[in-house]
Parts: sequence; C-alpha cells; structure tokens
Amino acid sequence: MPYPEELVTPMREDLTIAGFEELKSVDEVQKAFENKEGTALVVVNSVCGCAAAMARPGVKQSLANSDKRPDRLLTVFAGQDLDATAEARKYMFPYPPSSPSIALYKDGKLVHFIERHHIEGRPAQMIAANLQAAYEEYCGETVNS
Repeated sequence: MPYPEELVTPMREDLTIAGFEELKSVDEVQKAFENKEGTALVVVNSVCGCAAAMARPGVKQSLANSDKRPDRLLTVFAGQDLDATAEARKYMFPYPPSSPSIALYKDGKLVHFIERHHIEGRPAQMIAANLQAAYEEYCGETVNS
C-alpha cells in the first residue's frame, strides 16, 4: 500500500525543485529509458531518514558543485509509485531493489550505482563526492558557470 501523497509531496519536491523529472507510471519509465542518448541520473527516492539526510542532499550537492553533470535527471518514488519503481528497477539489474539508491546511465548503459548500504551512515558530502567523480568520468559536457 502506498504512502499518503500528503506525506511524500515535500520529499518529491526536494528533487523536482532541483530539476528532476518524476516518473510516476510504467509508461513514463519506459519512455524515459527509451532515450539512450547521453547521460541520465535516476534517483530512487524514499521516505526513510537516509534519503532525507544523505541521499537527496548528496545528490543536490553533487549537481550544484560539479563542473560536469548528467543530461537528464529522473526520479521514481519507492513506496509510493510502486509500478513505476518496479519498472525502473528492471533497468538497474544486476543490483537488487534498494531505496534510496542512485543510478547513472551513459548511452543507456548502467555505469555507476549507489545502493542503500552505501548511503546509510555516510554524510551527504561523501555521496556528493562519489557522484561528482562519476560525473567527471561519464558526463561529457561541462556546465557553464
């Protein structure tokens, strides 16, 4: 059973305000993943404390403080958009379901993945640094200041 929408709205907005596109249906996930060109960052959002204190802040810091960044920013919400999350997780194979989690794709291929156990207990700055290193390696365009 999904969480009440009024509970998750602020958690959704934490990423959408930062430029993430929400994928709420299987169709939206499939269409997003059909576009294999360039890079895409996909955040599996969650209501848990490690999403609030570490994952979302780390992702936002990584984008704000990086010379390179993904072309597309996408998110699904575990525990809320159940079918969309299950569909997105199909593209995260061989990793088991994990929320929160963060995936980076280049030309449709999963190239970097941060599982929940790599988020829990780590400061947002560490998550951001991890993602920035991945952007540096896989993202092509330099962000104009």
